[in-house]
Amino acid sequence: MSFDLCTVKTAQHPYYIGSVGTRIFSVEELCWFLHRNLCLIDESIAAPALVDWIRDELGLKGLARKLADALERPDRDVSYFVLPIFQEIGYLPAGETRRVREELTRVQVQPEEERTKTRADYLVNGGRLQAACILYRGILDNRNAGRLGAPFYSSVWNNLGCALARQFCFREAADAFLNGWKTFQTRELMRRYVSTLPLFLSEEEYRKKLEEFGADSVLAGKIQEYNAACAKRAEEKAAAKSSMARESAVELEELREAYRRSALG
Repeated sequence: MSFDLCTVKTAQHPYYIGSVGTRIFSVEELCWFLHRNLCLIDESIAAPALVDWIRDELGLKGLARKLADALERPDRDVSYFVLPIFQEIGYLPAGETRRVREELTRVQVQPEEERTKTRADYLVNGGRLQAACILYRGILDNRNAGRLGAPFYSSVWNNLGCALARQFCFREAADAFLNGWKTFQTRELMRRYVSTLPLFLSEEEYRKKLEEFGADSVLAGKIQEYNAACAKRAEEKAAAKSSMARESAVELEELREAYRRSALG
């Protein structure tokens, strides 16, 4: 178990990172966010507004000057913006600086579509499903078939369908899976399409769709068996996670009790 302690001033007004919907209250929180989301860092994050917030809300004027200088670099290398933030509080462990610099360099040469998909995936994990769908659709609407391969775009169709399904938009989710399958013919998109149909169709409509799609009852049965196995694994994983959470709660209470005894003693 580890603890991150705030040693620098906490902002009265948080900094809002609009591209991913995250609020930051301290330089420690900023370091935590940046370190765990290096793939998201672009000019929407390494921006003058963040420099102003660091200077005015946190009172870190020296750091703000360094960051302002980094934004003036002609190469726009965000590593010169990010690393001074880590260095301000000694956030990175020994040997981590080089890995961070290499990761930032890799991210900066990614095509914009890949970076947009990464942001959309982040939003999905954070529960901001509608915002993620807008980004996924933007990628597909502006698709350049020769730039990124079929696996990338099929994964965008897949993730769009999953995000829609999580919003209970099952018909729209099925359309996303089907559109992706028509273009890329992947087994996973086909499985998800067939799996989604019973969520909004009657039994008769479902059988008719299977016939139109060319999926017989044997294939549908295999898909159902696969889905059942996935559901079982998910339940087992959730149960294990719940058990770990209970153990952590017990451990935390023991630490609290030990602290109380030491304070009173």
